[in-house]
Amino acid sequence: MIIGIAEFIPALVDMSDDHINSAAFVECALVSLFFGGALILSNYAHDNNLDVRQTFMLTVLSWLAMSVFAAFPFYFSDLDLSFTDAFFESVSGITTTGSTVLSGLDGMSRGVLLWRSITQWIGGIGIIAFAIVILPFLRIGGMQLFRTESSDKSEKVMPRTVDLVASLLKVYAILTAACAATFFVLGMNIFDAINHALTTIPTGGYSTHDASFGFFKQPALHYAGAFFMLCGGIPFVLYIKFFFQGKFEFFKDEQFRSLLVMLVCFFGVLTSWLWLNSSYSVEESLRYVVFNVISVITTTGFATTDYTLWGGFAATFIFFLTFLGACSGSTAGGMKVMRLVIALKLAQRQIKTLLFPHGVFTLHYQGRPIDANVAITVLGFLGVFAISAAVLAIALSLLGLDFETAISASATALANVGPGIGSVIGPSGNFSSLPDTAKWLLCAAMLFGRLEMMTVLVLFRPEYWRR
Repeated sequence: MIIGIAEFIPALVDMSDDHINSAAFVECALVSLFFGGALILSNYAHDNNLDVRQTFMLTVLSWLAMSVFAAFPFYFSDLDLSFTDAFFESVSGITTTGSTVLSGLDGMSRGVLLWRSITQWIGGIGIIAFAIVILPFLRIGGMQLFRTESSDKSEKVMPRTVDLVASLLKVYAILTAACAATFFVLGMNIFDAINHALTTIPTGGYSTHDASFGFFKQPALHYAGAFFMLCGGIPFVLYIKFFFQGKFEFFKDEQFRSLLVMLVCFFGVLTSWLWLNSSYSVEESLRYVVFNVISVITTTGFATTDYTLWGGFAATFIFFLTFLGACSGSTAGGMKVMRLVIALKLAQRQIKTLLFPHGVFTLHYQGRPIDANVAITVLGFLGVFAISAAVLAIALSLLGLDFETAISASATALANVGPGIGSVIGPSGNFSSLPDTAKWLLCAAMLFGRLEMMTVLVLFRPEYWRR
């Protein structure tokens, strides 16, 4: 239903431009509304209390169904895409990955460009709600740490789940509006400002121009883009506490503090290297590094320049940032800062245990002891992430992709970043030349990574299907 209602917006835009795509959007909207309405009516009288097993299934099927119905406007538009390419573009949008098979964006209908942005905006709010409401309940990847902030059975940020989701939507809309207004004031036209705001806060990275954010030459826009991408990578629970409870607890949050420390270190190292090894001034080096590092670490995927041309060190450095991700409870993908912090604490405890075999060392996060089950689920998640990246890269290489393309496509799909490295899928390329089989594998990987992997894997266990 949400997809169907949203499709009327680009339909109106193309109708005002007297573009043929308006009819395709209206037809796709009616189809989506029909199937959505049928599902609502057929389940209206049923008990809506879901158990854990049903929640796993509903989560996976919801994201898959959204991706299928969001693909129809791409398929039936004047883009002349195969369904594989249309589905790839849709999955990339709904998962806020930002990988694309499209080129010639500057000449496309405004409706299609707006629809790409809307898919990422819808996907962004879905991701936040999924991370804050569902993942703690399912105890996936250490997210049960946040159960005290989102469960109806203990201390809560908001009284009820419905109130929490409503508050998330308000904060999300406020940040999007502020981003669009800032972009417009700093030099974008109104259409570009709205589109880039719709893809910046969700950390999606779809642009209305082939040159991505590099189309805009104003330094102020680059800094503003970096700031709002970072806003999308911050836990949205902190915004709720600030806007609705008057509590400014950003710097009390261990994730946020760790992210800032990491960013300052990355900025310092890469800016110094770029300044010493290029013709850029200090300010240009800092600006390019700040924007592109934040874009990669928040898994947005915007680019102001092709950073793979900065040299081997810079390309390798940024490639490994692809895996990190920003904060849990944000729109960012990747492994997440929270899990990296806990993994480092576990490693530190292991070293202490080697030095003091009889010592007792308790791990803490946010001032609270970390339960052993949390540590195990975090390490399990990181292990599955690493193995999945390796298996996908090998599978892509079997399809004829070169090493750079295979390994970076694997990383960007699972981490939901967008562009990879190399001449094919780097910041200056796209995914259109990849074989269809590779695109389907990457679609599966984008959904797999977006749903925190364990949510999908549990469906393949025989125990799941036993009553």
